[in-house]
Amino acid sequence: MPPYTITYFPVQGRCKAMRILLADMGQQWKEKVVTMDDWTQGDLKASCAFGQLPKFEDGDLALYQSNAILRYLGRQHGAYGSNNKEAALIDMLMDGVEDLRLKYVKLIYEEYDTGKEQYLKELPSHLSKFDAVLQANKTGFLVGDKVSIADYSLFDVMLSHSVLSGCSCKGDKCPGMKAFMEKMSSRPKIKEYLESDAYKKVPLNGNGKQ
Repeated sequence: MPPYTITYFPVQGRCKAMRILLADMGQQWKEKVVTMDDWTQGDLKASCAFGQLPKFEDGDLALYQSNAILRYLGRQHGAYGSNNKEAALIDMLMDGVEDLRLKYVKLIYEEYDTGKEQYLKELPSHLSKFDAVLQANKTGFLVGDKVSIADYSLFDVMLSHSVLSGCSCKGDKCPGMKAFMEKMSSRPKIKEYLESDAYKKVPLNGNGKQ
């Protein structure tokens, strides 16, 4: 029986980073897929701490909020830095990734038809901040010399951006980011997961936009 259970809608959405982390760490987990019919009945929503999914369970522990779940998994599996200084930097970068994620979510669900061109125009400026961190660290990771939850979170968001037509997240403009994506994508267990039906057959977003 898998030690973990993820309850979420049939999309990648807010669970992509935690699934990639678990796959990379060689962990197994059970999926409970929630349809919109199930959700609109209200019973599950009422049981969630903040009326939102995902829900993550580890035995009798139930967690909500995707970044809290990532932090929990990071502490469990050695992906939260080697000391308090690194953990603080990871927290900072997690917040930075969240800012980018929220911009992406707003585009996908509110401004896709009217704001995509401007979004892509501004994207290199947003990515340059992470590119500078990666180039300064010189290990291929955002913090320290091993993978962290900040890396999984950024990788998740960049996988979503990679399918936006004309996305300027590769090449000479962001060499650190390009090397980072190649490094993360080539990790054997991540590569295996990204090539699996468990990843490829799950829609990226709930409205079909990408």
